[in-house]
Amino acid sequence: QVQLVESGGGSVQPGESLRLSCAASGIRFGITRMGWYRQAPGKERELVATIANPTTTNYADSVQGRFTVSRDYARHMVFLEMNKLKREDTAVYFCYLREERFRLDEYWGQGTQDTVSS
Repeated sequence: QVQLVESGGGSVQPGESLRLSCAASGIRFGITRMGWYRQAPGKERELVATIANPTTTNYADSVQGRFTVSRDYARHMVFLEMNKLKREDTAVYFCYLREERFRLDEYWGQGTQDTVSS
């Protein structure tokens, strides 16, 4: 079965950076959208950034210009470079994968905590 595992979360101060990684296993298809969602305490899960191919990305307005999503297609990995972090970026970040061609199945990682505080 498909499994997504995140890593790289942690605690940082405002203005610092974090890099999240997600490794997907059990993939049996080649056309996927991958990316990141996040959920802050008391908030609904929201999109952070996704990437379907090297030229198709989607960012939330709140992270535009600060975060960069990228992926390693051969290894089914996706990354999130988070720069100039703000306190409001504090959330559990979830890796996301969606099969884009056939059944449109989607999968989620277990989440990794990102805490931004002074």
